[in-house]
Amino acid sequence: QVQLVESGGGLVQPGGSLRLSCAASEFTFTIYTMSWYRQGPGKEREWVATISTAGGITNYADSVKGRFTISRDIAKNTVNLQMNSLKPEDTAVYYCNVNSIRSTYWGQGTQVTVSA
Repeated sequence: QVQLVESGGGLVQPGGSLRLSCAASEFTFTIYTMSWYRQGPGKEREWVATISTAGGITNYADSVKGRFTISRDIAKNTVNLQMNSLKPEDTAVYYCNVNSIRSTYWGQGTQVTVSA
């Protein structure tokens, strides 16, 4: 059974950094893209960043461009999100997303709270 497990969330002060990881298991079929989404309190889920499995092409939402970096470890089948210069408005539950030849899959989410 395919599974996405996120880790690395927590509480951080404004200006701080966090690194999220998502481990993808049992994906024996083609993955097109791996992405991060987030849902802040009282907000709808929004796209944050995407990396393609072919070529490693990355794209970012304007709100995180220059502060967040998405990367992947092919051998470990993980996708990471390095988040720097965090702001209170980055507070959200962050979700890992995989778009594959079979379907789209979501992780359970990890909480990121940016507060003094």
